[in-house]
Amino acid sequence: MLTVTRVVHASVLLDFGGARILTDPWLSERRFYYQGEPRSIATAADLPELAGIVISHGHYDHCDLDALIEYPDKTVPFAVVPGLAGKVRAAGFANVVELAPWQSARLGPIEVTAAPASHGIPEVTFVLRADGHTVYFGADTLRIPELDEIARRFPEVDLALLPINGLRIRPLLNHQVVMDAVEAADLTRALRPRLAVPIHYAFTSGPLGDRLMTKSDRNRPDLFRAAAADLAPDTTVHILDTGRLLAV
Repeated sequence: MLTVTRVVHASVLLDFGGARILTDPWLSERRFYYQGEPRSIATAADLPELAGIVISHGHYDHCDLDALIEYPDKTVPFAVVPGLAGKVRAAGFANVVELAPWQSARLGPIEVTAAPASHGIPEVTFVLRADGHTVYFGADTLRIPELDEIARRFPEVDLALLPINGLRIRPLLNHQVVMDAVEAADLTRALRPRLAVPIHYAFTSGPLGDRLMTKSDRNRPDLFRAAAADLAPDTTVHILDTGRLLAV
């Protein structure tokens, strides 16, 4: 059995028959980084026993190692983007593997394969497989053509977790760094997952930051559901509140 529970933002708990994976941990807030929705796990000490943790890139809202230090099992294995292992080890977690696109490793019983991504800094996305289930975790990548290769290598995806807020950086002439809802629906069309869950849409930089630093489609997962209905009608879209468990 596979279940998924959103923690917040792109942080998700995947439970493959009792073996749990945490994606892109973000368990605190600071100026200009606000989650914009209730976090379902207060601190890392409240996390369940994990089979592993995957981290797509080093941005604070996806790699909150200062908060993760409170997780008691320092032997928990990590799979991370190349270049991040030293930072994870410095936080006290010694069991770390770096994965470039199409490289694989095992976190307990779960096979983790890195896939391409584009976000302005080194990033990967992940395909996770165990117990007869396949999950694609899209972190906060842009929609790039290289992601179409996932469907060739993994033709049966049960669940796709896809960012949708189309985040843009205002000081960089509104440069886009995350796929938007329509682009995520197009990736859904390419991947053909049985189920899709939007992630990465409630984040806010705060009243000042949203005016001066970032621009995005906030709290509009309905845009993704509507676009996916047109572009990927065979995929069921679930809009999942934080803390709510979904059986896949």
